[in-house]
Amino acid sequence: MALRPARVAGVVVGCAVLAVVSAAPTSAQMALSQPSGDRAVVEGSAPVWATPQAKVGGVDDRERRRVQVALALRDPRGAQQLAQAVSDPDSPQYRQFLDNRAFTERFAASPATVDKVTSWLRSAGLTVEGVSDNRAFVQVSGDVGRLRAAFGVTLAKFRTTLRDGRTVTLTAPEQQVSLPRGLRGAVEAVLGLDDASKTITTQQIARTAPADRNARGAARPGDVAAAGEEDEWCALHWAETNNSTVPQQHPAGRQSNFLCGYDTPQMRAIYGLGGGNTGAGQTVAIVGAYNLATVESDTNQAAAQYGSPALTPGQYSAVLPPAYDNHDQCNPEAWASEQALDVQAVHTLAPAAKIVYYGASSCFDLYNALIRAVVENKASIISNSWLYPGERLVPAAEREQMGRIAIQAAIQGQSIVFCSGDTGDNSGVQGQAEATFPASHPWVTAAGGTSVALGGDNKIAFTAGWANSGYTQNGGSWVAQSDDDGRFAGGAGGGVSMYYKTPAYQQGVVPTQLAGGKRAIPDVSALADSMTGMAIAYTNSHGQFVQLASGGTSLAAPLIAALVADAAQAQGVSRFGFLNDALYDLIGSPQITDVKPVAAGIWSPFMHSFGGVHVPDGLGSYLLDIDSRPQSLQSGQGWDTLTGIGTPTTGFVTALGK
Repeated sequence: MALRPARVAGVVVGCAVLAVVSAAPTSAQMALSQPSGDRAVVEGSAPVWATPQAKVGGVDDRERRRVQVALALRDPRGAQQLAQAVSDPDSPQYRQFLDNRAFTERFAASPATVDKVTSWLRSAGLTVEGVSDNRAFVQVSGDVGRLRAAFGVTLAKFRTTLRDGRTVTLTAPEQQVSLPRGLRGAVEAVLGLDDASKTITTQQIARTAPADRNARGAARPGDVAAAGEEDEWCALHWAETNNSTVPQQHPAGRQSNFLCGYDTPQMRAIYGLGGGNTGAGQTVAIVGAYNLATVESDTNQAAAQYGSPALTPGQYSAVLPPAYDNHDQCNPEAWASEQALDVQAVHTLAPAAKIVYYGASSCFDLYNALIRAVVENKASIISNSWLYPGERLVPAAEREQMGRIAIQAAIQGQSIVFCSGDTGDNSGVQGQAEATFPASHPWVTAAGGTSVALGGDNKIAFTAGWANSGYTQNGGSWVAQSDDDGRFAGGAGGGVSMYYKTPAYQQGVVPTQLAGGKRAIPDVSALADSMTGMAIAYTNSHGQFVQLASGGTSLAAPLIAALVADAAQAQGVSRFGFLNDALYDLIGSPQITDVKPVAAGIWSPFMHSFGGVHVPDGLGSYLLDIDSRPQSLQSGQGWDTLTGIGTPTTGFVTALGK
């Protein structure tokens, strides 16, 4: 988000309650309740986890925080209607997009409203650091005492458990935010008073790959790999190697050693791409935290090894903040490998597309980076490989604001893709099945995950949903693992929203008995199983150039983004805009593979432990049963909660949106 004149910082999170899809009251109408005295209450400001029982203490009035005051659109219903019209293939306004300036002048808060709000903020003793170029947010900082007086809230600390099992203390308001009555209709939310963004994570799973894919040791009968040698067992393609010394749970051709990581020709073969499918003329944005300084040279070195062309001068660029913070809480190394994965995934499937990386100052600043990508409007597709592990973690007022961002993107013709998560239905980390957010928002495209078995002839032996069950060898048999989350050993996210109604594009497609009138995810799927993952490489924080076999729906999201870039090139259009109407038109077509369960397994001497998924530690002999319903998710006939409508195949790039 470009600010005048100060740097971007703080937390911007949120999304709309399905006012953006249904005929429900507009977000501006929902934001402020009837005033009490001279104050109006901003509903949904306090997160559900900030309960009296969870409170563990107060917050020092001298502590400083950055927050954002979200300004209401002048015509939210008109913006919603226009977003629907430009996204509907049956509408005469289909793909008649506006640029950022036209959107701002037509829908954004007026300059007079901005002046009114900023004047009040300054009078309350707060520092106004800037206003976003689309006049959507005012960036404000101040100590907790002044924030408390201005917004009528007491901030306190609350104890909660994150998806990785850690118990943490987070700050949040004890009451709903209130504002002076005179600002009713001008302000619809105050974001950043809580620490919900501390629960945001990347969704990448990776392991070190062999330095030389063609110099692996032979599998040794009866021997489990020693530490550091486990990658000698990997297969270059499905069933190229299969450890015959372990119990064969599946017939020949349906059990394989884990894969070394697919290279560029293999990845392009999975999606039926020809030499002319390059994404030329398109720009893909990637939103992440921090910045890997070596990403461009790393991508070129990886490209030389795996079979992609090098980036051309100027093909990759980055939009970065002046400084970075919160290193101790955000794991910058994970974001570095995430950035490398996203850039290399896009470049593998769309090698001529331009890539713009929007880096956040920390994992608390990702919404600012996303807003910046929308406001600048350079990219036709925006890929996001990060999420909250559940909708309940995000205060309603903040969820409301995702709609504000996504509506503008749709009107400008930008496609927003989010990963669906790597912990299945989240029951193991949340205690109940729950959809991830922002993937659950009806104005974004949620990318689910698949396991892909590609043979030595570069033909797909099978595609299954990514939902693995873990087994440990015990003599001549396999014993199901019984960790805290049972036999679940990783899988794509999916499920039904608690808040959003069924959007029009899912009506008649998603079974009513499954969705119960709610938005369901994912929408579409791509490769995500790290055991059948993609080969990437990057320079780590120790200066080592490491090669990884990477997966997670962090991989699926940029793969979908790259395929959309290829489709736009193939059809000679500048941008598709919101994708879901066009995607759902393809269900049942030859250009989408309807993913169904396949009885197959992957042998590995190790298991991936990530994001709160519990699996055995250390080397051993393990079997991963593919798409075997370890939780509530499994692929199936038609739309399903693991792969959505299915996964793109040959012809997708010429069929999308026609």
